[in-house]
Amino acid sequence: MNMREQVKDLWRICFDDAADFVDMYFRLRYRDEKNMVIQKDNKIIAALQMIAYPMTFCGITIQTSYISGACTHPDYRRKGVMHKLLLQAFERIYSEGTLLSTLIPAQPQLVDYYGCRGYASIFNYSKRVWKLAEISETGENIRIEQSVKYRDDIYDYFNRKMSERLCCIQHTKADFCVVLADLLLSKGILFFAVRGEERKIEGIAFVMVKKEIGYVNELFAESPEIENELLRQTAIQCKCNQLTIIGPVVDLSEPFPLGMARIIDAKGVLNLFAAMHPEIEMNIELHDAVLSVNNGYYYLRNSQCIVNKNKLAEVHKQLSIGELTEMVVSGMQPYMSLMIN
Repeated sequence: MNMREQVKDLWRICFDDAADFVDMYFRLRYRDEKNMVIQKDNKIIAALQMIAYPMTFCGITIQTSYISGACTHPDYRRKGVMHKLLLQAFERIYSEGTLLSTLIPAQPQLVDYYGCRGYASIFNYSKRVWKLAEISETGENIRIEQSVKYRDDIYDYFNRKMSERLCCIQHTKADFCVVLADLLLSKGILFFAVRGEERKIEGIAFVMVKKEIGYVNELFAESPEIENELLRQTAIQCKCNQLTIIGPVVDLSEPFPLGMARIIDAKGVLNLFAAMHPEIEMNIELHDAVLSVNNGYYYLRNSQCIVNKNKLAEVHKQLSIGELTEMVVSGMQPYMSLMIN
């Protein structure tokens, strides 16, 4: 049995995912070269995948590594197996020049587990309820159509709007195809708004319906009028009187936890952070209990970060790698969506 099939068997033991979802994941998302395992007696007892995602961060686009499908056979849990595998993954991610690792805990109780490995809960989302009865039809000539097939114009619009978010996980064309496959599998629909003879796309909504309530997992529109008509037609076509819209946390909206991040390359991240914030002067004594290459003293001033293994100043702010992640990234209101979680 090859590695793909062994990992797939381990998934069936560890997760409650539907068979068609597992088949889709291993057909479209899984790659041997992105997989890491621990074996015992020629049997895979733990596995995870490291999926590359671009992310807008500090004015540029960086590479991140999303930990997916982390699992350990029940017979080998609570024996340090996953801790060992994560350490190996961190070392490999660091060697590849990737700055951040992200993940979505499969269960709430795993938040503390990953927190002890340097992850911080920084990805949040908001929810707002939209009721069909409260919205009237717009007078503008806007057509609302639907699809679950890949189209360049839809992806180009989606990609442009996603990239406008200042600290946000991005989706490549290949990953967008996986998102659409998952949407189809979940009986969801991609609605999009077009206007004029050129049929220019001016809004999109990723929608799933559960118990007569529509859930909009991602939404973009060029104007409030287009957004209202997009949502109105979505509700009508899905036969829903109410939509729950998932989006970034804004203003006073209540935050709900979603994902976690961990700094893998502290020097690389702090270089970008210092360049973005020339007003900040700070001495940091950093402790990373898992990835020792990050341990040291970091000095931020004049848009630069200088790192030294020896103390160069008297007073330092002592931070763990998780606390540094919280300090640097959370203030940017990071966001992730459509992660096939």
